[in-house]
Amino acid sequence: MDSLITAAARALAAGDPLGALKRIALREDAPALALRGIAMAQLGDLVRAKALLRSAARAFGPKEAVARARCVVAEAEIALVSRDLGWPAKALDAARVTLEQHGDRVNAAHARYLEVRRLLLIGRLDEAERTLAELDPAPFPPASKAAHELVVAGIAMRRLRTKAGRAALARAERAARHAGIPALAAEVESAYLVLNTPAARLIARGEERLLLLEDVEALLASKAFVVDACRHVVRDARTVVSLARRPVLFALARALGEAWPGDVPRDTLVARAFRAKRADESYRARLRVEVGRLRALLRTLADVSATKRGFALAPRRACEVVVLAWPVEEEDAAVLAFLADGESWSSSALALALGASQRTVQRALDSLAAARKVQSFGRGRARRWMTPPVLGFTTTLLLPAPLPID
Repeated sequence: MDSLITAAARALAAGDPLGALKRIALREDAPALALRGIAMAQLGDLVRAKALLRSAARAFGPKEAVARARCVVAEAEIALVSRDLGWPAKALDAARVTLEQHGDRVNAAHARYLEVRRLLLIGRLDEAERTLAELDPAPFPPASKAAHELVVAGIAMRRLRTKAGRAALARAERAARHAGIPALAAEVESAYLVLNTPAARLIARGEERLLLLEDVEALLASKAFVVDACRHVVRDARTVVSLARRPVLFALARALGEAWPGDVPRDTLVARAFRAKRADESYRARLRVEVGRLRALLRTLADVSATKRGFALAPRRACEVVVLAWPVEEEDAAVLAFLADGESWSSSALALALGASQRTVQRALDSLAAARKVQSFGRGRARRWMTPPVLGFTTTLLLPAPLPID
């Protein structure tokens, strides 16, 4: 390996893409193409970076399987950052196996972290935890340790284990500081924002207030009867009843929860559950049927009793009823929530993460774009969506550490 490739690789490992480009910008050999691709990724030009990495993978000879595998890992990280969640996971897994077989444990571990981060984005937490459990970060360099702790924190926050999440972020911060990579430190700082910004809104007795993630954790661990509009479940300290597939029943449960300890008029319930402008006799009959179904589902948690005006909720074990909702509720709020991470998303990736059809997501994006809440760039399959004015950029790419060829 020549001295310029070595120096460029070390510059990239230290988070200095411009320093790397000064040494290899005019070179067209395979190692230089790979390092130029990583440098362009760190500078935010993801399209050019992907093209360079693919050229490098083709340029490496058949005996350079490790170098080609590292290019695949780097391309997978670019796909993750650009939210191309349909990128072939099998290619990343094959690259990881190759790296493990040749003793490149650092980049093999990084491939694992990319796999876990993708699983987190599409909501497969159990699988993400199992995959992460196979890794021991102790022998890895600081950048890899920081990546590991960021993934641990991501899982903990999604599991509403805020204490564990803060501890993991503290470890990630120390590792990022030790690594001396500004982009990695910025990612840790961004993760801290999740813990320190409102995660939900509490509605109780006609009043509202915003909750941090740790407040939500405390609420769900309390003895309160919670109508959770974030997950579409109804719960108390012992029992959780999902109404995610019963939107009418959940609308009734939420209306009753917001009015507690009072009752809700029948006309109001008809409007909330069926979106009807006028409650005629057919709607009232349908309301009685749906209330009966809700009463049956919640029989171990609460009773839904009839009053002169309408219906009221009476919890069996809890002494307080609250509604937990998103901080901001509007049409297409779920799409906005994903775009709030500052990265660029394709409509297909959003559909995969939301569990919705791509056409439904596209209609939501068009509506948000008309309201100037999101913006797009690119055309056709390369079209990406984001919330202005944040720009996407990669975090640490571990291709140059170890160096790109042996």
